[in-house]
Amino acid sequence: MKIYVVGIGPGAIEDMTPRAIRALENSDYILGYKAYIELVRDLFPGKQLLSSVMTGEIERCELALEKALTGADVALISSGDSGIYGMAGIMLEVVQRAGKDVPVEIIPGITAASAAAAILGAPLMHDFAVISLSDLLTPWDKIVARIEAAAAADFVICLYNPKSKQRILQIIQAGEIIKRYRSGVTPTGIVRRAGRPGESYDLTTLEKMAEKVIDMFSIVIIGNSRTYINQGRMITPRGYFDEQ
Repeated sequence: MKIYVVGIGPGAIEDMTPRAIRALENSDYILGYKAYIELVRDLFPGKQLLSSVMTGEIERCELALEKALTGADVALISSGDSGIYGMAGIMLEVVQRAGKDVPVEIIPGITAASAAAAILGAPLMHDFAVISLSDLLTPWDKIVARIEAAAAADFVICLYNPKSKQRILQIIQAGEIIKRYRSGVTPTGIVRRAGRPGESYDLTTLEKMAEKVIDMFSIVIIGNSRTYINQGRMITPRGYFDEQ
């Protein structure tokens, strides 16, 4: 009886850690959002796969606990890293609220920020902030305050959930806030479907960011005041060559 909360990375098996693969192989059930279940369906044949819709996070965790209490080993999957906008915290809270003594092992994975950064070059070589633009669970005024603070502190800024069919203005507002603190020509990278079929990326500027194709499959990385592009690679220097 055990629950594994597994970060499966972008989805391809070469981007999963051996530890994640072992957990999925050792589990009786694999649970997850239906799009993530499709990513692993052919990789782990013979497993009992249970899926649900995007907004069913609590219900998925309750089902994982229910299956574990029957004596089964259960893998609850998240794309990227299970502890970064993933299922780890929800699962721990569900077990805690239920008052059950069920072991839960959190297994990290390659998160979208690092997957996207590797495609762009090395934009996260210095301090950076990760901010989700989804206001489904966080009030927009708090998100604005976080964007402002990160921009003022000259962090490289990595935006998760930047735009959806319903949320089309947030990415524009985020860009306007950041432009108060850094140049409109600041290098900006947009990566879609990092590590998945259809992967693409665009190197642009902060000024032109909002004109580009951006959706919920995208990660946007906005450089700091020292980030530059060389030979198609986005680089944020750490400072090793400053005194040479």
